[in-house]
Amino acid sequence: MDFPISKIKMGNDKKFNLSDPKEREEYFKLKCGPEIEKLREYLKTNTFIAYLLGKKNSGKGTYSKMFSEVIGGDMIEHLSVGDMVRSIDEEVQDPEKKKELVEFLEKHYRGFYSLDEIIKSLEDRDTKSLLPDEVILVLVKREISKRQGKVILLDGFPRNLDQVGFSLFFRDLVEYRDDPDVFVLIDVPMNIINERIKWRRICPKCNTSRSLKLLPTSKIEYDETTKEFYLICDEPNCDGGRMIMKEGDEKGIEPIKERLLMDEEILKRAYSLYGVPKVLLRNAIPADVAQEYVDDYEMTPGYSFKYADGKVETIEEPWIVADDEGVQCVSLQAAPVVVSMIKQLVEVLKI
Repeated sequence: MDFPISKIKMGNDKKFNLSDPKEREEYFKLKCGPEIEKLREYLKTNTFIAYLLGKKNSGKGTYSKMFSEVIGGDMIEHLSVGDMVRSIDEEVQDPEKKKELVEFLEKHYRGFYSLDEIIKSLEDRDTKSLLPDEVILVLVKREISKRQGKVILLDGFPRNLDQVGFSLFFRDLVEYRDDPDVFVLIDVPMNIINERIKWRRICPKCNTSRSLKLLPTSKIEYDETTKEFYLICDEPNCDGGRMIMKEGDEKGIEPIKERLLMDEEILKRAYSLYGVPKVLLRNAIPADVAQEYVDDYEMTPGYSFKYADGKVETIEEPWIVADDEGVQCVSLQAAPVVVSMIKQLVEVLKI
């Protein structure tokens, strides 16, 4: 796959702190204000379904949340198939909700397992068991039926190669209005995902996730016994616990490599399809041309630390990491990726 690099550099000296909501709002207005207005006007009388396809941990949820923030949350629904399945696990334990679910399945389910077998599998399912494709289809249909008149950002479908074919006709299968459907393909190098996982730190008290390398808290301390730097949680409602590495994170992508390779194959299959408009997003661009395409503050900063005289000094510089072909790249923050998403949606929807 050869995703083009979107040029969003403005050629002015204005810099934004993209972690600040007010500055981020001004940033989007400057970078793609006309396109934002076109999309908002379009959504007054139209909707669309976007299939978000990317490797696990590629930022689908982050991009969806920011897109909704920019365009207007009342118009847009992020539908995570993973979250949907987890909610079904709870639903079958509630008699009233289970009754409603069974009635919906009786009317809409078609497949090779009996309805009794499906219900039993839902009741007895462990979190690692995968549901049959036809069950996923009918459950997604049910969720979309609750969201008429909304843009659907569908995250987690298709989840295998067979479902890529299903997705071509999915709009008709779910009896959705005759709206456009779009593939949003997100290319993130494996090495970037690997580094994100290895540097991730979790607060054991409030479960906030940050990164020692890429997104530190405002409080960094040094353990003289282990000779390691560590983060102190700075969430307002947390009492400031020491953040820790989640068990298994030291292995990076190794435990999920098979899943990532499958995600890569799904991306390739979707990329090769004809007749479906595509939005192509890339998280990393070659370091030697980065300044031609994006402003410095749009690049993901990397952080390192020095300890001297009882104080921790923070050093910030662009984070450069090799992509899957070994090319040295800078990683982009979420905001410039969403700018590219907005601009391309206006093009493919022909607004």
